[in-house]
Amino acid sequence: MKRTTLVALLASLSVQFFAAGCGEKLGPNEGAPPALKVERIEDRNLFRVEHPERFPLTKAVEHLAASELRATGTVNPDISRTVPVISIATGRVLEIKARLGDVVQKGQLLLRVQSSDVAGAFSDYQKAVADEKLSRTQLERAQLLYDKGVISLNDLQIVEATDAKAKVDVKTTAERLRVLGSANLEQPSGIVEIRAPVSGVITDQQVTNAAGVAGLGAPNPFTISDLTYVWIICDVYENDLSAVHLGEKADIRLNAYPDKVFTGTINNIGPILDPNIRTSKVRIEVRNPGLMRPGMFVVTTFHGQKQEARVALPAAAILHLQDRDWVYIPAGEKSVRRVEVKGGQMLPGNLQEILSGVSVGQEVVSNALEFQNTVQQ
Repeated sequence: MKRTTLVALLASLSVQFFAAGCGEKLGPNEGAPPALKVERIEDRNLFRVEHPERFPLTKAVEHLAASELRATGTVNPDISRTVPVISIATGRVLEIKARLGDVVQKGQLLLRVQSSDVAGAFSDYQKAVADEKLSRTQLERAQLLYDKGVISLNDLQIVEATDAKAKVDVKTTAERLRVLGSANLEQPSGIVEIRAPVSGVITDQQVTNAAGVAGLGAPNPFTISDLTYVWIICDVYENDLSAVHLGEKADIRLNAYPDKVFTGTINNIGPILDPNIRTSKVRIEVRNPGLMRPGMFVVTTFHGQKQEARVALPAAAILHLQDRDWVYIPAGEKSVRRVEVKGGQMLPGNLQEILSGVSVGQEVVSNALEFQNTVQQ
């Protein structure tokens, strides 16, 4: 069938070519492509209403509100409330009692380390204790001999100095043990217990079972952050920095909980501007109700000092459909048009702010849901 169609097409082209070559003129529509046919598509946002009086209208009103600036940001731990857990003693991890993400209390045991540093420090401490005991005995004997005139004052003073040095050695070795993490001086052991210096959440872990702990020069085994207060770090464009001021309040909405609003205080505006995206870092301190986790995305609203005229409508006049906001506006005789608007925050008196789509004084259907249900019947 394809072959027959191809042959017929070639024959038709040959006839036209032959006619053109012989000087025959073609008609005005002969050999031209068929004319395009344009069909009118129905406007889905336009509705015909036989009895428009059934749907009363309401007018958009004006209300004054402070200017607003919105910026995106993230939740971050408060650096001043973030404490590293360090181990001065080197050794091998025997047991880990906490994990990344755990909530810990101050003094809670985190891990146990077997350390030769602690074992050596205990040895030095016990030697110092023995030397101090001997020097004390010698001092008592020298004092008795001096009282009887057997030894001179110089000999007594030498013994007293030796006893004083022995006491210093005991204190020094005991303090070294405490610094290494061993609190019990009466039970010599090569195992040191690392405990939480503050209460909070473990936000970083750099140690595993049977791993080595290399002391101060190595990564900290744990990092604990007190998330009672957190920082919201936002990027504010250069042109909008004039709307942000230290000490002012800002509203914070978490992407995970968009229906909840938190209030924080601006406590830092970055002195350095990012040359690539022309933004500056703005830091907001906010009390954490327990929902904020480091790394969460947020939308921050900064409130300006200047009052601006805004548009407001009754909440019933706004239809929430498919994640969008719509209103119905009269469009001539017995016609109503559905117009998309951008809704804002709720206002007193069951009103809602309209950011765009409607102007002050414009009439809309007062009950959008009722109208929508009627036209769908």
